[in-house]
Amino acid sequence: MSSHNEQLQPTPFDVAQPAPAAAPAAAAGKRREGTPGWVLPALGGLLLLALLVIFWLPNRVNTPGPEPASADTAPASPAGSAQPAAATGEAAQEPAGPDVSPWSDAQAAKLRKEAQDVLARLLEVQEGLEARGVKAWAAEQFAAVAALATAGDELYRTRDYAAAKARYEEGLARLQALEAGIPAELARQLALANEALENGDLAQATAALDKADAIEPGNAEAATLRHRVEALPQLLDLLERAATAERGGDMAGAIALLKQAVALDARHQRSSTELARVTAAYRDQQFNEAMSAGYAALDANQFDTARKAFRQAAALQSGSSEAASALQEVETAATAHRLASLQADGSRGEQAEQWQQAVGAYEQAQKIDPNVLFAREGLERSRNRARLDKQFRAAIADPLRLGDVAVAQAAEQMLQMARKISPRGPVLERQISQLEQLLQQANTPITVALRSDQQTEVVVYKVAKLGKFDQRELSLRPGTYTAVGSRVGYRDVRLDFTVTPDKPPPALTIACTEAI
Repeated sequence: MSSHNEQLQPTPFDVAQPAPAAAPAAAAGKRREGTPGWVLPALGGLLLLALLVIFWLPNRVNTPGPEPASADTAPASPAGSAQPAAATGEAAQEPAGPDVSPWSDAQAAKLRKEAQDVLARLLEVQEGLEARGVKAWAAEQFAAVAALATAGDELYRTRDYAAAKARYEEGLARLQALEAGIPAELARQLALANEALENGDLAQATAALDKADAIEPGNAEAATLRHRVEALPQLLDLLERAATAERGGDMAGAIALLKQAVALDARHQRSSTELARVTAAYRDQQFNEAMSAGYAALDANQFDTARKAFRQAAALQSGSSEAASALQEVETAATAHRLASLQADGSRGEQAEQWQQAVGAYEQAQKIDPNVLFAREGLERSRNRARLDKQFRAAIADPLRLGDVAVAQAAEQMLQMARKISPRGPVLERQISQLEQLLQQANTPITVALRSDQQTEVVVYKVAKLGKFDQRELSLRPGTYTAVGSRVGYRDVRLDFTVTPDKPPPALTIACTEAI
């Protein structure tokens, strides 16, 4: 008995053919001659088995059972040979005669329907593009799509629906690309129309606007450009007449004509440019009046008014060396006036012992003119005094810093230098007196009591390692200190405390009590 996994092979028709008509007689003769009686029934059974194997069994083995349809896997054809055309890309040939397969017919119908759907979308996009004048602005691309569609039709007529669908899809993609490029094409035609307007090319501007109207009828910008194109002949006439007037020396007449051109089409760049140029030339005659007004203001030390007048003159006659020289005179006079004012400010700052203000005044003067003598000498006096004043103010504002020996020594040196200054002035005298008193307090030690548990190692930073103790007293200068306690198996403790000159702090306890 064969295995269930073994594929059955059809038996050729010439292997087990029925015996000729004479066979029964011969068999009967042999039986009469001694052939056993069971042989003939056995031969008949074998013949029947052969017929079953040839005709019935192949259909039972090769006919596939019903399977769910899949979009990714097409079932094999009944003959088990070629895949359907939609899956293989080859031409889908419909079988004829009694061997027609319903499955193949269904596949062909499905591919035909898909090709028709793509063609319908292609025609829809084609109609939309034709309505927007595609043949006027993309004739070659549109013709190429028509060739693809024609090729698809030929393939469709030969029932190669898959290939026909591919041609239709390619044509559809190209038409969709043209459709997507409509905004850019519209913008290009509008730009061409605007450029032609500026160049005075009436024909080119009209052609570009015709295409724009076909692409998007009623476009607002195209309508505006159309109005400008209609006014172009009159505009060109005004420009020509203005040029003639300018050549004849009639500047006022040229300006009047150019203003009409600008009013006719305010967006025409050439008209605006010509109007600006001729107007500037016409204003040259106003130059002398502006220069006279500027010099009058300069004599009265009215520097802002003088600048305004000379700048107006420079605007009326661009590049005028006379206007530039006048502006330089204004700046020189204004600089001298400003330096004199800063010198007075610096002197007042020194007298009031406002040294930083004096430094600021002299520094501003030096920025204006580094060679000014009063600024250089004033800075030499004021910077040292300003630095000393800043140091005094810092020391007096934070007296606890004087608890640091190095800081106290620096303050003492500063005092010695300040005592040598003469004349000192009331502000410095007061600062010297205050710092002397603070230094005296900072140099007077204060007794501080410390307590511990005889198990904790205690260190007072920048003072001493105290080790383990029960109670200790330290003589400390006023200031801020940090004590740290450590003990094996316990978390370290840290204690910040401040010693002030007016009273000692309460007894301080430092001991490690939190086990790790």
